Amino acid sequence: MRRVLAICALAAGAAVTPGIVEARVDVGIGIGIPGPVFVAPPPPVYYEPPPVYYEPVPVYVEPQPVIVAPGYYGDWRARAWQERQWRERRWHEREWRIHHRGWRRGHDDEDD
Repeated sequence: MRRVLAICALAAGAAVTPGIVEARVDVGIGIGIPGPVFVAPPPPVYYEPPPVYYEPVPVYVEPQPVIVAPGYYGDWRARAWQERQWRERRWHEREWRIHHRGWRRGHDDEDD
């Protein structure tokens, strides 16, 4: 049985063997003339137009007039009150200095 299988395998291998296995020489001569070539033109290219910039319209604004008039426009009562407070403060400072003029002389020795 082994012999029959070996012969069948050998016969199948010989039947499947391609014809390329044969050794031969081929000689070919070619002339390099190209055939007609038709190439479609490239599709047109569309570019987006550049953006349009507009300079803004200048705006002119007339400044409001400045009015300067002599005089004091504040509340006269507030100004009188401030002046009275200032005079009282100055009076108290003067009185304190006169009253305490000799106060420091007698007390400087106690700190030593």
